Amino acid sequence: MHNGYIDSYYNATARGIRERPALQGELTADVCVIGGGITGTSAALHLAQRGKKVVLLEAQRVGWGASGRNGGHVSVGQRKDQPALEKLVGHETAGKLWDLGLEAVQLLKALIAGHSIDCDLKSGVLYVAAKQREVSGLQQECEHLRQRYGHQSVRFIPRDELLGMLGTNRYFAGMLDETAAHLHPLNYVLGLAAAGEAAGATIYERSRVCAFEQGQTVVVRTKAGCVRARDVVIACNGYVESLSRRMAGQIMPINNFILATEPLPETEARSIIRDDVAVQDSLFVINYWKLSADNRLIFGGGENYSRRFPADIRSFVRKYMLRVYPQLAETRIDYAWGGTLAITMSRLPGFGRLADNVLYAQGYSGHGVPTATLGGKLLAEAVSGETQRFDLMAGLPTRRFPGGALLRWPALVAGMSYYALRDRL
Repeated sequence: MHNGYIDSYYNATARGIRERPALQGELTADVCVIGGGITGTSAALHLAQRGKKVVLLEAQRVGWGASGRNGGHVSVGQRKDQPALEKLVGHETAGKLWDLGLEAVQLLKALIAGHSIDCDLKSGVLYVAAKQREVSGLQQECEHLRQRYGHQSVRFIPRDELLGMLGTNRYFAGMLDETAAHLHPLNYVLGLAAAGEAAGATIYERSRVCAFEQGQTVVVRTKAGCVRARDVVIACNGYVESLSRRMAGQIMPINNFILATEPLPETEARSIIRDDVAVQDSLFVINYWKLSADNRLIFGGGENYSRRFPADIRSFVRKYMLRVYPQLAETRIDYAWGGTLAITMSRLPGFGRLADNVLYAQGYSGHGVPTATLGGKLLAEAVSGETQRFDLMAGLPTRRFPGGALLRWPALVAGMSYYALRDRL
């Protein structure tokens, strides 16, 4: 396709792609948002709804990056599970994070309904244990969520029941969360952008920010223009690069890969995911999958830690798919693509300020669809002077990657390769 997006199933089935101009000349705004993914479009929408004059600058196209390429899973909570959070930050803060994680999913659903975003929203995410020793922990986590947090929509799935739900014998138990969901991520972010524009925000595409100058008024520069704004929101995630070395040193961009099969007959589709839920396993390099609206299996598997994608992404991901579903050996692969996401050392998102009037959110670590949606709302709150919830997220414990933005790669590759080897063993 030649519309400025990568070739993917999501691009081929996108609704609402339209050309937006590049920034030319000088503008003034209350807030300049840098980045047109989920964080940026959510921030622009919520800021515009508060009466702010918002200009959003996107280097490529709206949803071009990880926001429009991911698995589309909408999980409840944070990237780290609640027992781990309780140990890390204490029960009180862990409880607040749980509430925010639940609100993120509720907000996403409300935005989809309120703005009539056509993005194939479906209910349910099933988490499956890849190793026998993980079964008891999964069962305990399920009971913990039900008893301590009152989350009654989650239930433990024993292995005999799981076999009938998934059509694979690779996994030992599961935990089904019916509040969680899955969707078409590119159509979701396109819908957020359109909603933001309807609320009064202005979006410029193909307008890469090359620098910004801090001060009481921040000057945000592209090659062909600039925006002068009282406040700036940076929402670049894995693509921040040289725009802010400080931000870049807090995250690690990694590449993840997805395929989409040909449409499957209804009986075959139901044999591999009986209840049309999204699925993700417990491996360090996770496998995750779901059915599309037209019964394609969308399967994510494998990642790398370089600046290059595999030469043959189809074959790269297909081997992971066949470990789970060997019965799909003759199934045609129609699309395969990759994307760059950002992880943090703690796997908790990185919220913060470069200055009082320069705020950011990034590092969702594979949990970005709901967390970035809420992140945009929290950024809008903070810009408007309501800082409590943003400050809670900004106060979470974080660690910079050893070596900062320039020297972090060797240590990461060694560490990731070690855990990937443990998966295989």
